Amino acid sequence: MNRVIQQMDELLAMPPAQSPFASPMQRDSTPAFRAEFEAVMTGELYPAMQRYRDFLVNEYLPAAREGIGIAQNPQGVDCYRAAVRSFTTLDVPAREIHEIGLREMDKIQGEMNTIAQRSFGTQDVPALLERFRTDPQYLFRSRQEIVDYAQAAIDRARVAMPQWFGRMPRADVIIEPYQEFEEKSAAAASYEIPGEDGRPGKYRINTYKAEEQTKVGIESTAFHESIPGHHLQLAIGQEREGAHIITRFTGNSGFSEGWGLYSERLADEMGLFSSDLDRMGLLNNEALRAARMVVDPGLHVMGWTRDQAIDYMMHHTAETRQAVENEVDRYIGWPGQATAYMLGNLEIRRLREMAEREMGDRFDIRVFHDKVLEDGTVTLPMLRAKIERWIAAEKA
Repeated sequence: MNRVIQQMDELLAMPPAQSPFASPMQRDSTPAFRAEFEAVMTGELYPAMQRYRDFLVNEYLPAAREGIGIAQNPQGVDCYRAAVRSFTTLDVPAREIHEIGLREMDKIQGEMNTIAQRSFGTQDVPALLERFRTDPQYLFRSRQEIVDYAQAAIDRARVAMPQWFGRMPRADVIIEPYQEFEEKSAAAASYEIPGEDGRPGKYRINTYKAEEQTKVGIESTAFHESIPGHHLQLAIGQEREGAHIITRFTGNSGFSEGWGLYSERLADEMGLFSSDLDRMGLLNNEALRAARMVVDPGLHVMGWTRDQAIDYMMHHTAETRQAVENEVDRYIGWPGQATAYMLGNLEIRRLREMAEREMGDRFDIRVFHDKVLEDGTVTLPMLRAKIERWIAAEKA
């Protein structure tokens, strides 16, 4: 709640013409409309925002509980399992999620150790991750450099796509940094789907305190959020002519974020990473998702503290402390959602391995990817049934 109140204070401090709510006014060239719109913002919107902010400070915050785990609520453990099923479309108990996360983290740390020895001359992965966070040679110099680094990765992905996918989205994707009022507490990146009016999809990137941001993970995150990740998946789902509008614009995190994480490892298969530094970024991103599997049920069911969760993530990833604190606070406020990335990724990877094994030489990676994406964001059990039918038909 303190973070929400901080955002409200920053929004209220903005002149109306610079507010994100002023977007319609900024995009219109009619003086009368602009004047009337600003009058509504000044006379109605800003006072309403002020009342909301005052309610949060004076009534809601004093009544908010100190405990962070959902298990502290009545039937909280059952609520957590239901939240996981809602986000992932899979029914997995909290402690099993925690154990999967620990196993995946061990595998990822082993791959990190191999690259650490090969390219960085060390076997001390935690110390190397700390170097990535603090050594100037691994940090950016400006906001624009972050954007340019991500843009170059996306440009390479565009060129490679036809070898791995049969269907491409009609909509384009662009990079857009977060706005000033939101960047301090926002995630490292996010994606916004294209508009029905032809507006491109947006890969939104956090350039806050650029000089403190590491290059590790920027390429991998660009692939996750744009191509071959969320932009490919969500734009194709939206562009399905004749499909019911609910299936075009809604979905679940298990499929969507599972595909996003799958696409990061796929980008390595496609030869898109610039160097072992950026390949460490892939592993760091996977470590982040494995850490979520450990930390999320840890916080909500197993009694972990906020500091315990932060310490675990700092030890196992190259994320900055501010990024880790933002992540942990996100898990506290959004129980279960963070488990969707790795659970969904593992399921899509299992389906691909099953198809490769069953179909042998007849397996076509382009057809597999098109099959996964062509129906939009379905549940993971529905996806498994579809791939099993496709395999059976091909074998027949």
